[in-house]
Amino acid sequence: MTRRWAAAAWGVLGIAAVMVLWEAYKFLGPANGVVIGAVEGQAGSGIMILPRTHDRAMPHISDMVTRLFEPTSGAATAPLWVSVATAAFATLAIAAVGWLIGVIVGGLLGLLMQRFRLLEWGLLPWVVVSQIVPLIAFAPVVNAIGNQIDRAGTPWPQWLSVAVIASYLAFFPVAIGVLKGLEAPDRIHLDLMRSYAAGYWPTLLRLRLPASVPYLLPALRLAAANAVLGAVVAEVSIGMRGGIGRMLIQLAGQASSDPAAPWGPTFGSIALGLVAAASVALVGLALKNYRRGEAVA
Repeated sequence: MTRRWAAAAWGVLGIAAVMVLWEAYKFLGPANGVVIGAVEGQAGSGIMILPRTHDRAMPHISDMVTRLFEPTSGAATAPLWVSVATAAFATLAIAAVGWLIGVIVGGLLGLLMQRFRLLEWGLLPWVVVSQIVPLIAFAPVVNAIGNQIDRAGTPWPQWLSVAVIASYLAFFPVAIGVLKGLEAPDRIHLDLMRSYAAGYWPTLLRLRLPASVPYLLPALRLAAANAVLGAVVAEVSIGMRGGIGRMLIQLAGQASSDPAAPWGPTFGSIALGLVAAASVALVGLALKNYRRGEAVA
């Protein structure tokens, strides 16, 4: 069995294990969960250490799958899976724009930090600190700036704010991956380029960039998954309609009467991240001659 098929088999086995654990806990776990420190007569007091297992809180997997093929919110509406697929495609397109912005910004930062050591000392701590800022607090600020630009006369659609927010999560792994990749060549190879009197740009194009590919591709995959996560959170934070993030919030609000419905967009979000990360494999195929020490995806 090749490594590729082995990885696929482990993935399927992992999904099956999660399904078995879900149903086993639902069968064996307490219907109302386990709460410690609850005060009698005060609803919601105490800390829940084990979740509830009744059908409203934890529907059967078969119910979740069946719900996907039922109307979204009424007899005249499309099946839930169609609505989820449509919303997921919209979010994927926005995340792709955010990923592209993140790759450009992260690539330039990595390039500058490798070229100028002073910039690395000054920028790298801020690049790391930037990821500490909660996205849910950052998103409304970006949306407000976009609205001001739009009111000033320059068109700024709401989806562009979501793409910028998605790029905020995507640029970090790319910047770090490019920096580490460009520093990857051995000293002996750099000395060889100097002996040929090769300047910065020939060394960059013929040695550093090819050597960075094994570091760059995992960074691009992580950036793709981050871009999807950022797009979903941004849609929720700024209330943009049409994407899977907004759909998730809408159906979660109906969970008490339709507990299986929110799981449709949840599955859609998971599939979206996998599709985005797998799409980077196309980039890997184009660069397969430079993927030393990394398995070809």
